[in-house]
Amino acid sequence: MTTSVGQATDPFWAATIRRWNAVCWVLFAAMAVGLAAMDRPGGSKYWALGILGFLMLCYAAVDRFPDNPVLRPHTYLLVLVTVLGVFAYMRNSFGSLFMVTLPHFWMFSRTPRASLLFLWLATGSTLTGSWLRLGNSPKFFGETLVPVVIVVAVGMLIGLWVHSVVAQSHERARLIVELEQAQAKLSEAHQRQGAADERERMARDIHDTLAQGFASIIALAEAARAGLDSDPARSAQQLRSIESTARENLAEARELVGSAQQQGQPAAGSVTVTLRRILDRFAEDTGLMVDADLEDIECDQPTRIALLRCTQESLANVRKHARASTVGVVLARQPYGVELEITDDGAGFVVGESAGFGLDGMRKRLAELGGELRLTSSVGDGTRVLATIPMDVDAGADGESGPSTAEPGEELT
Repeated sequence: MTTSVGQATDPFWAATIRRWNAVCWVLFAAMAVGLAAMDRPGGSKYWALGILGFLMLCYAAVDRFPDNPVLRPHTYLLVLVTVLGVFAYMRNSFGSLFMVTLPHFWMFSRTPRASLLFLWLATGSTLTGSWLRLGNSPKFFGETLVPVVIVVAVGMLIGLWVHSVVAQSHERARLIVELEQAQAKLSEAHQRQGAADERERMARDIHDTLAQGFASIIALAEAARAGLDSDPARSAQQLRSIESTARENLAEARELVGSAQQQGQPAAGSVTVTLRRILDRFAEDTGLMVDADLEDIECDQPTRIALLRCTQESLANVRKHARASTVGVVLARQPYGVELEITDDGAGFVVGESAGFGLDGMRKRLAELGGELRLTSSVGDGTRVLATIPMDVDAGADGESGPSTAEPGEELT
């Protein structure tokens, strides 16, 4: 339950002990006044006062200085057992002292077993002292044995009940501490996960925008430098493309900085206009034929960004790897949402062996919106990228998107 008055750590139990401590001192004082005022003068009176004073001194020492090296709590209980036996041998009023000090057996013991042990020792000491004084008389059995047994039995029941209450209080306090620690760890984990997700989002956006733009600038700069002498007009056009790409990268950088505030806002105009501008720039920079069939679609900002990033990443892969001559882009509304298809007639590749930050980023970006990416390719047969994003059937009218109840078409092969 606790170790001592000064060592109690449970708030409820510590407050209870402080209150009982005050009551105990009042009762000790009342007993001393009663002995001094009501008993007849004589050696027995002064011996009783001296023994009571010695017990009060020991109680004060263990109460105020629980860690003192001389009078430990269990030592005090042994002193109390002895005093109760002496009082019972000397006087009839030992019962009042027994009742006043009964809680001490629970207050100063470390375990219920120790409390019960000292309590039974006190009972035996008291009955022995009284029996030595009264013998096997009816007074001993009627006024000493029966009352003492009743008081001890009640004290045991109350003490065990209080110990159970305090143990439950300790367990609740422990569980609360563990819960608070678990909540703190969970909050910290959520913060770390949020920071990691934000870093991944920023890395994906930078890869799909700024990195692709810089790669385009490098390719255009190398081509312009190579054609300065042989084709100045073409080099001049490429320099203008470099300037335009750099400006677009600057605009993309500003958009990334303010992306947190833009999330969830309606798109500023149709995604089709932006896609057509990207495709025109791609055809101008690469000289490839671009066949575009773009339906005029209104969508929210996250959907618009996902479509643009998927287009930019797919075109960047065509530029770097496909060795294609023609690129086809189709943007269309379907019963289940919006569908973006990008094909090329390039070298193709083995889909199962493909790996890269760009493809993984496209999959994750679409998955965040409930969509998916389907990639179909084989060596020598070109590549087909199909991105689908669910949208409400009325999204084109009000510019809001949401999950669709219709299912996409069959998996392409």
